[in-house]
Amino acid sequence: MRQEPGTAVQEAPVSRRWWARAAVAAVIVALLLPVAVSGLRALVLLLLVCIACAVVIVVAIYWFLISRGAIRALAAVVAVIQLPLLAIFLIRERQLWVVIASGALVVVAIACARRALRPTRAQSLMPEHPAAPVSRPFLVMNPRSGGGKVVRFDLQRRAEELGAEVAMLSGPEQVDVTELARDAVRRGADLLGVAGGDGTQALVAAVAAEHQVPFLVISAGTRNHFALDLGLDRRDPTRCLDALHDGIELHVDLGWINGRPFVNNASFGVYAEVVQSPQYRDDKTGTVLRMLPDLLGADSGPGLRARIGDDTVTGPQAILVSNGPYATNDLAGLGRRTRIDSGLLGVVTVSVADTRHAVGLLRRGHEQGLVQRTATQVVVDADAAEIPVGIDGESVRLRTPVRCTIAPGALRVRVPRERPEIRVAPPQLDWVRLRDLLRPRLSGG
Repeated sequence: MRQEPGTAVQEAPVSRRWWARAAVAAVIVALLLPVAVSGLRALVLLLLVCIACAVVIVVAIYWFLISRGAIRALAAVVAVIQLPLLAIFLIRERQLWVVIASGALVVVAIACARRALRPTRAQSLMPEHPAAPVSRPFLVMNPRSGGGKVVRFDLQRRAEELGAEVAMLSGPEQVDVTELARDAVRRGADLLGVAGGDGTQALVAAVAAEHQVPFLVISAGTRNHFALDLGLDRRDPTRCLDALHDGIELHVDLGWINGRPFVNNASFGVYAEVVQSPQYRDDKTGTVLRMLPDLLGADSGPGLRARIGDDTVTGPQAILVSNGPYATNDLAGLGRRTRIDSGLLGVVTVSVADTRHAVGLLRRGHEQGLVQRTATQVVVDADAAEIPVGIDGESVRLRTPVRCTIAPGALRVRVPRERPEIRVAPPQLDWVRLRDLLRPRLSGG
């Protein structure tokens, strides 16, 4: 969420203001250098050639995404060949060093701007709370998750040595993990945890939130997106068990979709179709790339509609609703969230109707192709009684309308004090805030 004007600026140290000034100075020099060296007429020609190459690259990438076979290969060649052709033109016109110098200055400007706008560690990270000792922790472990991490890291034995009761999900039969967790609470469990995938994490997390007991995440799944956002060690899940004897608490939000919990996201339309693919679990990115041409070229499907607060988006091909917003450049929810305690759902809707819309989408600038919002409630409806939905990577079918809500701070997640993948949020380039940083502070302000 963007801060109100003046709040961050009033607290900004003098160094932030100088970084902002350096960014603006670098941009000005980058713009004036080509004019000083080549003159205005040559600069206009140079800009036209660069813009033409950029347009050809974007269109070629679009055809690469929606095509197969020879057309896809040709589109890849057309996109790649633009750079050497542009370099040849610049060398012939003796403008290559000017473009390189101006580009370097732009990079310097962006670096300075990011340094000026970088949030403090306290602003970026979720607040930590003291954790009371636990005496009867109960953990659910799935030995098939993550390629057998539970067995490979000997998690059951290690957890039992720390005093935990472990329920091992063995065999192909379906086990009601929700009832398993509720039964543990009835028997006196004062902590619930899961070593398994994010879908199982969400089901047990809902029970922990319902009974106000802490929840432990053990990174034994395949992708461990929830563990990543909590900063946990995904390479060595045994380190997550340190929270049992030396832990702190993070109070995070929990998403709900038609009465079912989710810790990461719920996806509709094109992305939900991708989640249904058997190959998706093992290779998310590769599966998206393979299936995208067919899905974008298919009919519009059940006619999705998303009601986001007071606004309605009609006819998107894909909708992603997340427990907290992802970065603005993460359209598929495959990245990470630095905070999960905003009390807001992140919402992304994507519509690609033609090449013009695709170019706008790839540039992140076409409002009809891409909508990114935050809300406390999202209602997805369709021209069908049921639609496929991907919930934390698991494919289900839900009756419409599908209602997504957020429960702020509902989950007390117990984590180790040392979390190797904790990360300060990268700054978002906000030129309004950067401009405000340039203004001198008012005396007594």
